[in-house]
Amino acid sequence: MRLIIHFVLSAMLLIGCQDNKSESNEKTLKNEVTSSSSGSQNFGIVIHGGAGTILKKNMSDALEARYKAKLEEAIKAGHTILADGGSSIDAVEKAINILEDAPLFNAGKGAVFTNDGKNELDASIMDGKTLNAGAVAGVTTVKNPINLARAVMENSAHVMFARDGAEAFAKEQNIELVDPSYFYTENRMKALERAKEHEKTILDHDDKSAFYDPQIKDYKYGTVGCVALDKNGNLASGTSTGGMTNKKWGRVGDSPIIGAGTYANNKTCAISSTGWGEYFIRGMVAYDISAMIEYKGSSLKQAASEVIQEKLTELGGTGGVIGIDHQGNVVMEFNTAGMYRASMDKNGKLYIGIFKD
Repeated sequence: MRLIIHFVLSAMLLIGCQDNKSESNEKTLKNEVTSSSSGSQNFGIVIHGGAGTILKKNMSDALEARYKAKLEEAIKAGHTILADGGSSIDAVEKAINILEDAPLFNAGKGAVFTNDGKNELDASIMDGKTLNAGAVAGVTTVKNPINLARAVMENSAHVMFARDGAEAFAKEQNIELVDPSYFYTENRMKALERAKEHEKTILDHDDKSAFYDPQIKDYKYGTVGCVALDKNGNLASGTSTGGMTNKKWGRVGDSPIIGAGTYANNKTCAISSTGWGEYFIRGMVAYDISAMIEYKGSSLKQAASEVIQEKLTELGGTGGVIGIDHQGNVVMEFNTAGMYRASMDKNGKLYIGIFKD
């Protein structure tokens, strides 16, 4: 009899333990689902259209409205992709496509001219999840360079292709090509003419500081970029540009340089730069911001402010960055008179700015 009672009690105890374990597992699973669901709602996107001497007094109300309308179109297109559960890479590419197709900006159609009257385009893109990246430099027939940069990232074992090689790869990848005349705009040609005329007044042409005269360097603003965080917690960044007006000798700026013009890492942030490229390359600006977050424990805001307002400024560089971190915090930091910029958060709150607030 005692054996029967002992067996019954043992069985009841075992069943009770299993029930408690099952209940505990259900609670754990519920908490994980709740946490995952909550985290998946955190997303956002930021874009820029270049930084420079952008002053309210020099811009008509009509032109300002055109810039704001295009910025709004681009960021809403990227935001829609994110809101629907799409990837940050897709959102970045889509937003930049719209800006590349708009002659208002120095990227794609409307890119600035080189000294010999050509449009040479650069772009790069980076996936914060894998740290994979792709870039192109000096292309002249690729309608949307950011698309080619993505193809380099996803369909090659390399990171950067330049000039003829990049063009050949574009053909293999069925990237849309156009006649170079597609990129022509009258205002960019006039900017080249002004730059050349100013250059004639410089007595010492061997002086690098003379070539990069303050009156000339702002002819490059208009570079476009985008950073995004998707619902899966993945960051991405992309940048596209026509470079600097009157550039010579195959000059390449920071936009296609991973770590200078573009950087993304899920551990930290995604950054896209715009400005005087030589200084962004020397300071590895995009990566420096990420490194300060990872190794110094800085917030995105602290890191971007220190890099742009202190480090870059002390070097003599001008420009700015946009950024978003793995928690959805955003920055739009610049040391110039203005920067075309916009952001949208997970709630659909839209911000558009051009001049200093």
